[in-house]
Amino acid sequence: MECWGVLTAIAAACLLGVVVSQTTAPMFALSVMNTTFIENVTETTTFSETPTFNEKETATSHMILSTTSPGCSALCEACVPGSYSDNDTILCSCCHEPGLCLFTGACLPCSRGFFQSLAGQQRCLPCSQGFYTNFTGSPVCQSCPAGSYSNNTGSDSCQSCSPGFYTSQQNATLCSPCQRGTFCNASRCALCQICPAGTESLQAAAKECTPCRPGLHKAPRQSMCQICSSGFFQIHWGQETCNLCPENHYCPSPDVNPILCPGVAFCPEGSTAPGYCMETFFRKAGEDCELAPIAIALLVIGGGVALLFVILLVLRRMRDTDGELSLARQFLLTKERPQGEYYGIPGDAAPVYAGW
Repeated sequence: MECWGVLTAIAAACLLGVVVSQTTAPMFALSVMNTTFIENVTETTTFSETPTFNEKETATSHMILSTTSPGCSALCEACVPGSYSDNDTILCSCCHEPGLCLFTGACLPCSRGFFQSLAGQQRCLPCSQGFYTNFTGSPVCQSCPAGSYSNNTGSDSCQSCSPGFYTSQQNATLCSPCQRGTFCNASRCALCQICPAGTESLQAAAKECTPCRPGLHKAPRQSMCQICSSGFFQIHWGQETCNLCPENHYCPSPDVNPILCPGVAFCPEGSTAPGYCMETFFRKAGEDCELAPIAIALLVIGGGVALLFVILLVLRRMRDTDGELSLARQFLLTKERPQGEYYGIPGDAAPVYAGW
C-alpha cells in the first residue's frame, strides 16, 4: 500500500507539471510581445525610477529582444507588399535580414503616392509620372484616367485637364490643346468635340464656338466655316447651308441680298452678274437676243459691197487675159523671116492679117 501511494503521488506531480508548462508558454510569449511594445515606445523616453512592470518581466524582455539573442530572427516575418521594414524600431532591428520584422503588423505602410509591389523590402518607391495612389499601403500605382494627368513623381492624385485642353490617353503627363474647329467647355475632357453646324473655333484651345459670319456656312461634319459657292448667298449668322441666287436676280457677293436684274439683261438662276446682248448689233427679245435693225442694214450693205468687189475682180481678170493674148499675136506677126517666097508672097513683103 505504501508503494502504491508513492506511485500515485509521482503521477500527480507529473500531470501538474504538464499543465503548468502549457499555461505558462502563452503567458511567456505575451510577456515578450508586451515588453517589445514597451521597449519600442520608450525608445525615445526615459523610464522613471519606479518601473511600471516588475523587474523580472523587464529582464526577460531584454533577453528575448536582444539582437544577439539566437531566438530573435526565428520570430521574424517578411513585410507584405505595400509595406516596408523600419530598422529604427526594435521590432524590425531585432531581425538579422533586411525587410523583416517580428510580425507583419510591425511593418510600416507605404505613404500616399508611394508603393511597393514586393515583399520584404526596406523602402517604398514613388509613383512615376502619369500614375498615382491615393491611399496608404499600396502595392501598385494606378494610371491617371483619360482627361487627367500627373507630371510629378510620388503623386497621390491626378490633375484634371483645363477647359480647352484634353488627353485621350491614360497615364498622361500633360494635356493637349483642342485643335481649331473643336472645343471643350468643361474640365477633364478626354476628347474635344467638333463645333456644331453653323459654328467654328478660329483658335486652338477653344472653350466655345462662334457662329459663322454672313456669306459663310458649315455642315455638321466640317471643322471650319466655308465661303458660299459662286451663285449662292447667305445673309444670316451661323447657318449650315447657303441659298441659290433666284432667277431674275444676281448675287455679286455671297453676303448680300440678291439684286434685281435690269430689264434689258438676262439673269438666270445662280447668276453672279447680269448678262447683256451685244450692244448696237443685238437686242433682248424675251429670253434670247436678236439682231438689231442697224445690224441687219449693215449686213445688207456689207453683202452688196462684197458682191460688187467680186464683180470688179472678175472683170479685171478678164481684161488682163485679153492683154496677154494681144501681146502674143503681135510677137508672132513681127517675127523676122528669111528672104524668099512663102505661099507665093515675097518674104520681104509686109505681113497681111488673114484672120487667124
